[in-house]
Amino acid sequence: MTILVTGSSGHLGEALCRTLKAQGRDHVGADIKPGAYTTHQGDIADPDFAARIMKGVSGVLHAATLHKPHVATHSMQDFVDVNITGTLRLLEAAVAEGVKRFIFTSTTSTFGDAMRPPEGSPAVLVTEDLAPVPRNIYGVTKLAAENICRLFHKKHGLACLILRTSRFFPEEDDKASIRHGYEDLNAKLNELLYRRVDIADVVSAHLLALDRAPEIGFGRYIISATTPFRTDDLKELGRDAPAVLKRYVDYENSYARRGWRMFDALDRVYVNDLARKELGWRPETDFSTALERLERGESPFSPLTAAIGKKGYHDRVFEDGPFPVDE
Repeated sequence: MTILVTGSSGHLGEALCRTLKAQGRDHVGADIKPGAYTTHQGDIADPDFAARIMKGVSGVLHAATLHKPHVATHSMQDFVDVNITGTLRLLEAAVAEGVKRFIFTSTTSTFGDAMRPPEGSPAVLVTEDLAPVPRNIYGVTKLAAENICRLFHKKHGLACLILRTSRFFPEEDDKASIRHGYEDLNAKLNELLYRRVDIADVVSAHLLALDRAPEIGFGRYIISATTPFRTDDLKELGRDAPAVLKRYVDYENSYARRGWRMFDALDRVYVNDLARKELGWRPETDFSTALERLERGESPFSPLTAAIGKKGYHDRVFEDGPFPVDE
């Protein structure tokens, strides 16, 4: 089975290609930019290019996208062209070539304003049942592309699974208050409790989805590290997250030695129960395992994280953050 990976010069695309290569699985990579794992360079919104790269393919891992960091530097039309039209062209080509499985990398950003409670309110429990309310063009176009995938499953029987991934990028936080108030690794470990996932776990979810797609047909799944928090914790998490955390994890001494601290409050908690149940996904990195690795003098994240490193999202450097923020 030859697998097409779109966005193969990007962070997730490279991670997917590296893993497929290590497993000895046939694959090709497509991206608008050159890269070590990109065998086809071109624009996925071009129907001729989409048709060409789909030749001989039996499964698609569609990771190519414009991301949230591009909102302030790219037009809304750019987002429509890449995230919506690009996905449509790939789906059309997949159907024309008789491809049996299509995995679309989406984002928890589709939930948008639905997971932003007023300050001091209980944290929002984010499951697949939460109705998305996108708050920027990134979320709007990713949700639209999800629904186009659903239409192609309904109309053509193409097995399409949607993976709504949480944060896995290694770049520093876009919020100045986080960058200036927390050591970067401190912030990322905090996020593993409620809104981050290790890149190796994202890859394993995609490969499981590829294998399970024909059986499932269509589904949407949240891909985030397993949280220790429960529904009964939401009210207190919204005002005193450290108090809740210490009931589950003995973290305070480890944090104190490093001069770290937990976020005062959390506004959301991503729940990965459905992905674990239906895909058989078993993420290997969560807050507790990351902390244990640190205590052993190891990196808290997977070797794949270090192998890929930081790619950035733009060809230039910005003075006041990893990328300009335009909400």
